[in-house]
Parts: sequence; C-alpha cells; structure tokens
Amino acid sequence: MRIEGLPGVGAEITDVDLRQVTGDEMDAIKQAYAEHGVLFFRDQDLSEDDHIAFGERFAPININRFFAAHPDYPEIAMVAKEADQKDNIGGGWHTDHSYDVEPAMGSVLVARVLPETGGDTFFASMYRAYDTLDDATKAEIEGLNAVHSAKHIFGSQEQTYYNTTDAGGGRIGNAAAADVLEDVVHPVVITHPLSGKKALYVNPGFTVGIAGMSKEQGAELLERLFAHAMKKEHAYLFSWKPGSVAFWDNRSTWHWALNDYHGQRRIMHRITLEGCALH
Repeated sequence: MRIEGLPGVGAEITDVDLRQVTGDEMDAIKQAYAEHGVLFFRDQDLSEDDHIAFGERFAPININRFFAAHPDYPEIAMVAKEADQKDNIGGGWHTDHSYDVEPAMGSVLVARVLPETGGDTFFASMYRAYDTLDDATKAEIEGLNAVHSAKHIFGSQEQTYYNTTDAGGGRIGNAAAADVLEDVVHPVVITHPLSGKKALYVNPGFTVGIAGMSKEQGAELLERLFAHAMKKEHAYLFSWKPGSVAFWDNRSTWHWALNDYHGQRRIMHRITLEGCALH
C-alpha cells in the first residue's frame, strides 16, 4: 500500500483492496485520514455490504435523516442526479452535519454511475485555512463560537435551498425534522480530535452566524473567513472514475460537488460516520 500526499488537501492511497484491509493497513489509513483530511482510492470493487463493512471499521454509521436512502440498505444515502434534473446535491462549499450537536466524523462516498464528462468534487483543507490566517485574524477568532443550522437548507420554509431548486424532488425530504432541529454552536477554531491540529470550523453551507455578534457583524466575519478558506492553494479537485472512493473528514475539510454534467446521470452512494463533540 502506498500513500501519496496531494497538493492543497488529501492523499491518494494505491495498492490496497478496501474489501480486505489488513490491520497494519488500517492503522496507516487511520493515520493518513487524521493527517490529510481526505483519502482517495481508485479501482475498487465494493458491493453495498463491503461499503458498509469498511465504514463500520471506523465508527458507527449515522443514518441521514434528510437524504433518500438506498432502497435495500438504509445505511447508504443516495446522492443522485438524473439526466432530466437541473440542480445537484452538495453544489456549494460545505461540510456535512455541522448542524448536529456531535457533527459527523466523516463520509465514505462510492461512485456508482458517472457522467461521461464533469461531476468532479472540490475538497479544501481547513487545517491549511487556519494555518495561513494572519495573526490578527487568529487572535480575533480565538474563543469565538459559530452558529450552525439546517433549517435554511432542509426545512419547509419557502426559501430553503431544496424548496427553490429541483434537488428536493424525491432526493431530499423530512423537512419537519429540520424545522424542529435546534441550531447549535461550535468553536470557530477546533482542536481536531484525531490529529490534535487546529482547524477552521465554519462553512458556507450551514454556518449562519457568530454567537454574541450582531447578524451584520457575524456575516462580515464569516465572509472574510470563507473567502480565505476558498483560496485555490487550500483545495484539490478530485476527478471521479469507475471504482473511485473518497473518504473525507468533516471536521477538517470542506467539499463542493460540481454541477457541470447537465443531461447526464450521476449516482453516488454515501455512508456517514458518527462523530463527537468538538472543542
């Protein structure tokens, strides 16, 4: 098994079969996951059972309450776009489940049906985003908490993302659960529970304010942090191929699924893994 770091964020791991990972290989994968934030594997042949078994070697599976589930495997969320659909799922910078009290550890995404062109995914390192902040900004955000919410994305209000796009048509549901989900706060800067490194923990998808600040002050600070984190030197564009698998850490990365394959199908299977409180 070989592990090669990539520019911006992540590492590609080759010469390993995820259906039969040895104990030593698993130790190396866990270490690389903590260090790099996202791991990419090629040429895998995972069944749904294999996918679930691999995820469970890291943490219990979180059953997503908003995504449509695989008809035979409730542990697997369907991340799908049909040829006649316009909007995709995940089409903007975000990190999964930051709206939960204990945000998800990570996600394992397996390519099932890919478009002939397009459909790649950007990832960005929040380790690098924090490390490259200027000292004044680091001091400004030290000790601050950010507010994270799911209501504006998954809720039933008129202007939620999935009510104003066709991404909600059977692919996203359970708006009532989002409506009653309490907003949560997490530190703007976390100490990563696996690596011990500091990471910027805000994201454009689900972070809606800064605790203790006015809406305008919070928005101004978040916009500055988002603009910094989006810099191209923090990111890597992963090109999906048949047999590709991505395993990312939601606490130290963002991702963005590009919506540039109109008229083509893209079907991905996602397993999300339970996490812990962040400090």
